[in-house]
Amino acid sequence: MGTYENQEMQTPENREIQTPEYIHVPENRAAQKSSLKNKGLYLIIPILAIAFAEFMIYSGRPIEAMEVHAVILLGLSLSMLYIKNEEIQKTYQALLLLPILRLVNLSMPAFYEETLYSFVFIYGLLTIPVTIALTDQGFTRERLGITFKRMWIYIPLSIIMGLLLGVGEYLIVETNYLIPDLSIPSLLRLTLVMVFLVGLVEELIFRSILQNRLEEFLGSRGSLIITSVLFGLMHSGYGNIGEVFYTLFVGFIIGFMFYRTRSLPLVTMIHGFINVFLFGVIPHLF
Repeated sequence: MGTYENQEMQTPENREIQTPEYIHVPENRAAQKSSLKNKGLYLIIPILAIAFAEFMIYSGRPIEAMEVHAVILLGLSLSMLYIKNEEIQKTYQALLLLPILRLVNLSMPAFYEETLYSFVFIYGLLTIPVTIALTDQGFTRERLGITFKRMWIYIPLSIIMGLLLGVGEYLIVETNYLIPDLSIPSLLRLTLVMVFLVGLVEELIFRSILQNRLEEFLGSRGSLIITSVLFGLMHSGYGNIGEVFYTLFVGFIIGFMFYRTRSLPLVTMIHGFINVFLFGVIPHLF
């Protein structure tokens, strides 16, 4: 394999740029190519809006943040109707999963006590828009990372990384435990929820959908950076700037591993085991 910079995926738009001048480019295709010359402008507004909404959560104004996220959701949805470029449409579909994630997350505690099982309601609901996006994005199983190769290496690796990264995060936020004890049944319930629901849904959103789509839009490096920043911003609910930067760092590590391995199970298990140690094992030990 080549270097990280040299492995950026060639998109249809990039190939069109190399089209010889004597070959006629259809008018609609030419218009799409022209519209993507300033593709960064299509990203900066929704990303800044998401950052603003998350800053409001960070500053203790969740209701206003929900209102901003609702506007973002509406704006992205309407933009998908009026912007004809398919690449932008799919990019906006990937981005709108973030306000959906935040709106569902913020609304649930108003009706349910925030326990381990509240995660079941939150991420159970999120499987609906995530499944729709997975279908519409059109990525292959290999691109999504749906493979179970090298699991004999990835399982112990994910546990070790989950422990190390979980300890680092606990030192910043000192979370409370979500299970009453460290018995096998309690740990099994926590692992099932955090790995096969929370970790899986979030990694589908941030890696399989968003990172993949931004790779098509910006290339591998830009995709990894923006996805990591968004991953960090979406952890602003702790009201701790150190947590935002730490999860940005964790998101970069997980994103880079996904880029290198294209293994959804690996990044899902790393994410899930971080939460297992963060919300279960470490609080009980310390």
